[in-house]
Amino acid sequence: MNRKHISPLFISLLLAAVPSAVSAQKVSVKKAFRFAEKQAEVMLTEIPKAHVPGKPQLTEPRTLENGELKLVTSRDWTSGFFPGELWYLYQYSGDSKWLNAAKKYTDLLQQEQWNGGTHDMGFKMYCSYGKGYRLTKDTAYRCILIQSARTLITRFNAKAGVIRSWDHGKDKWSYPVIIDNMMNLELLFAATHFTGDSSFYRIAVTHANTTLKNHFRTDYSSWHVVDYDTATGSAIKKTTHQGFADESAWARGQAWGLYAYTMCFRETGDSAYLRQAQHIAAFVLHHPSLPADKIPYWDFNAPGIPNEPRDASAAAVIASGLLELSTYSAQHAKAYRKAATAILQSLGTKYCAAPGGSKGFILLHSTGHKPGNSEIDVPLNYADYYYLEALLRYQNLP
Repeated sequence: MNRKHISPLFISLLLAAVPSAVSAQKVSVKKAFRFAEKQAEVMLTEIPKAHVPGKPQLTEPRTLENGELKLVTSRDWTSGFFPGELWYLYQYSGDSKWLNAAKKYTDLLQQEQWNGGTHDMGFKMYCSYGKGYRLTKDTAYRCILIQSARTLITRFNAKAGVIRSWDHGKDKWSYPVIIDNMMNLELLFAATHFTGDSSFYRIAVTHANTTLKNHFRTDYSSWHVVDYDTATGSAIKKTTHQGFADESAWARGQAWGLYAYTMCFRETGDSAYLRQAQHIAAFVLHHPSLPADKIPYWDFNAPGIPNEPRDASAAAVIASGLLELSTYSAQHAKAYRKAATAILQSLGTKYCAAPGGSKGFILLHSTGHKPGNSEIDVPLNYADYYYLEALLRYQNLP
């Protein structure tokens, strides 16, 4: 079968719905999802309590701030993760209460399909509407995903060959592209499958190739931000905004790269993407500062290791990415699955919230933006989302 014609929705379904072929699981997915369901029930009762009078647009839970639940608007880059978490709970259990909750919180994002002021359309719309469409085949969801992709490609610059990330920070960058942006390409691949319009595919591949060329060092670690000159198309500055230093390896940035190039190989069959994902995996798994429990510090080069905050969100993304990568890399499959299992064991034992606590979040000890003194050692909705995804992929490995 030509891998170019394999639907991303089909592969996602394969990874997350085929009966398990793993004979002796080391992670109790059943136990983990039972806990996740109980926490989600708490979250659903806490959200109304956290609503701010006069600000009805604050609807999606993102994190805890001073111990209180912080809600964000649909415009926030993390707004799609809680709906996605609910879709995963429905996928696992088949319980209509999770279907109804997932529909409710997904519908709150509908207007974002037109929001051209952000590159985070994949995070917001594919993690919510994409998961919803896979499970329900609701054609309205598909239409929203197509429009979201059309909106996203308005940010593509053909000369530079990349989709612009941030519109802010014009005093620092001319045309900034962050490694996180690779995660939004899955929406574009899906749009080509939905419509037959290959322009989405070409833009995704061009962005992936340009990022492959400019974002990575010789050891396969990545910078966070690469700035482009749109007149010449050249990369003019390479920095690390959310990491420790420009030359350091910000943990979540490495996780995004691993996950995204694995996804790009799935969608294209291009062996360059497979090799890149394997190289990033090697950098992460063999790095001397990776702790024994496989939950990375917020930056692999943070100066205070071992007295630095961990990042459970990076670990969850890495685990999910490794599990998919293991299905394409026979040579390293055993090692990838072993590492992902260790991560899931650690997250499920040492990084979980107390039952009924933390306003319903599942995982603790994530780090959002340490240099900005923001979201340090807190729960984050995307940590929970990728944790549940990794559990499903673990359970249903082909």
